[in-house]
Amino acid sequence: MASTLLKTFLDPKKNWLAGLHKRAIANRLNHYGLRYDDLYDPLMDLDIKEALNRLPREVVDARNQRLKRAMDLSMKHEYLSEELQRILCRRCCLSDFFVFYLSEYVLILLWVSNTGILPYFHYLKMKFCLS
Repeated sequence: MASTLLKTFLDPKKNWLAGLHKRAIANRLNHYGLRYDDLYDPLMDLDIKEALNRLPREVVDARNQRLKRAMDLSMKHEYLSEELQRILCRRCCLSDFFVFYLSEYVLILLWVSNTGILPYFHYLKMKFCLS
């Protein structure tokens, strides 16, 4: 009960205060040329790591470049100019890729819970990971 209440309170789609907070954070990140989705850490969440592995190489390289530029600007205590913020911070969400991967993950979990059998490609994946 408490966890569902907390999830509902923190979800920007259900709570307007959480949405307001997310927009404020995104606006602050624009000063450094970052997107909200750049904050996902692949070392802390294996699903994020897998989703980043499935992204096209150009998207991952652009994300890494934004992170390097943000660290550089932060060390210099500077912000991007207004023109560069408008050019570089166009709205292109990586969360679409994450949602695609997570929806596939949920479908696999539903398949396993209903049938008790892992799909064949997961056996291959586990085989190659163990060897």
